[in-house]
Amino acid sequence: MVQHSDLDSTFAALADPTRRGILEHLTDGPASISDLAARFDMSLPGISKHIRLLEEAGLVLTEKKGRVRYCTLGANPLDREAAWIRGHRQSIEDRMDRLAAFLDETKES
Repeated sequence: MVQHSDLDSTFAALADPTRRGILEHLTDGPASISDLAARFDMSLPGISKHIRLLEEAGLVLTEKKGRVRYCTLGANPLDREAAWIRGHRQSIEDRMDRLAAFLDETKES
């Protein structure tokens, strides 16, 4: 069973366009927090809050090298979130199939 708190933190992290942009940017490789702040025209404290939420969801890892903190993509491959979505999608498709069958039956009556 998927822990809903895990899903909550991941979906909360993905809900913001800046955080999704950070993830997209990190697909090209590591970036410093300063580089990310400049890229997204944000203050260091502002971008750090976004990074913290992404870290809590396992989507980003940070590592300090000297005085610079670097971000990389984390270990969360979104498998559990995709499984949750697939399960709900299947449930909705099953309901729609039952509705279509019902409507076909009532049309014939």
